[in-house]
Amino acid sequence: MLANLNDVLQPARKKGYAVGLFNTVNMEMTRGIIHAAERMHSPVIIGTAEALFPYGPLEEIAGYLISMAEKATVPVVVHLDHGLSRGACLKALELGFTSIMYDCSTDPYEENCRKVREMADIAHAYGATIEGELGHVGDNADSYEGELGETSADGRYTDPDQAKDFAERTGVDALAIAAGTAHGAYKLPPKLDFARIREIAHIVEAPLVLHGGSGLTDEDFRCAIREGICKINVFTDINVAAVEAALRRFDDMGKGIIDLLPAVVEAVEQETGKKMKIFGSVAEGV
Repeated sequence: MLANLNDVLQPARKKGYAVGLFNTVNMEMTRGIIHAAERMHSPVIIGTAEALFPYGPLEEIAGYLISMAEKATVPVVVHLDHGLSRGACLKALELGFTSIMYDCSTDPYEENCRKVREMADIAHAYGATIEGELGHVGDNADSYEGELGETSADGRYTDPDQAKDFAERTGVDALAIAAGTAHGAYKLPPKLDFARIREIAHIVEAPLVLHGGSGLTDEDFRCAIREGICKINVFTDINVAAVEAALRRFDDMGKGIIDLLPAVVEAVEQETGKKMKIFGSVAEGV
């Protein structure tokens, strides 16, 4: 069933778990993510990022994302992650996405506030939700989701007082913060600033989002959630799992694409399910 961020993140905040955003570029990854959500009886946020459009054009991916979300037995948010342009955000809303992220985090603070506030009004008029970002989540060298030119995991950390002002002025439904993570695979273990997460969570009403989730330890995730994170973004881990599964399935005996696709779906489902258990979003007893 189609949902938006408020539908899944408000319960997560009250009950102390997080909901995963899993980005996808094709039908097989999408199937794996939704299969995992249904098997685990977990809400899920599924989507794509503007930097991923070359691999799965927005107009094409919107059709099956929304259709599969509507048919799912669990709440599914269809989300545009890292919308870097006004045009991409508007197009996603027109196509039926139930949520967008308008990432103006590299703009000056006042410009970030102004642009996100304007887009929030538009998204809310569609009945959709919006995520903003304050501070800047860095990009590792192989990042696909961010690609904003920052190669350090340090990025620009989010100031708690400024986060409160930003959330109130923009009306965002979720706020992505910079607390030591980066997009893509880590060469060195990230050092999350849990005290910063806790301080922001105590003064900001909007649910907090952690980008750059792939590669963190299970305990990193659990601690971040305890301190107030309600949404965690994952792509690299399921992207790599899909490729590794296809390689294992392939041999020199003439395997075709139809032999590889079921392995990709299964690998994405398994990796997604693992993350959902760590995030605490699965139904009790699963």
